[in-house]
Amino acid sequence: MAEAERIIGTPDTPEAAGTGPEQDGTARPRGGRRIAVLFAVAALAYLLDLGSKLLVVAKLEHHPPIEVAGDWLKFEAIRNAGAAFGFGEAFTVIFTVIAAAVIVVIARLARKLYSLPWAVALGLLLGGALGNLTDRIFRSPGIFEGAVVDFIAPKGFAVFNLADSAIVCGGILIVLLSFRGLDPDGTVHKD
Repeated sequence: MAEAERIIGTPDTPEAAGTGPEQDGTARPRGGRRIAVLFAVAALAYLLDLGSKLLVVAKLEHHPPIEVAGDWLKFEAIRNAGAAFGFGEAFTVIFTVIAAAVIVVIARLARKLYSLPWAVALGLLLGGALGNLTDRIFRSPGIFEGAVVDFIAPKGFAVFNLADSAIVCGGILIVLLSFRGLDPDGTVHKD
């Protein structure tokens, strides 16, 4: 079994400072600062996604694509009822339920959060999930069946949005943190 040890850095918990429950009998405080970072990152990702989609719908939808970098990158308004690459358009309600479940899991995990990198990663996932869930709930054709607004169109790749980017970046960060052995509670596993 791997032995866990606290990450070296500024102590922000009694355990890190050497005054944990086993030393003074008090309960471990919550990672309030990390939770604030999680929700700040989520809010920023959500607001950037929401603002970009409002702009795309107002200025780009029903207009020709805007070439950003020749044929390599365009802004093109597309409504996507499915997942990446338009997969699963008949399962919009299922994608809505999955996004809602991700949000609930992240909110529950936040209580055990003591790692700043995990706070950033989960904030990106939360903001992205909220962005796409907002589309699924409020956009046509109806509640829980709405199509997501996608607009970033690289050549030879799926069209996506800022929420998708936040989800992918958060997921990559989680994989990297897991490979490094860093847990959301701030411990590092050494083999």
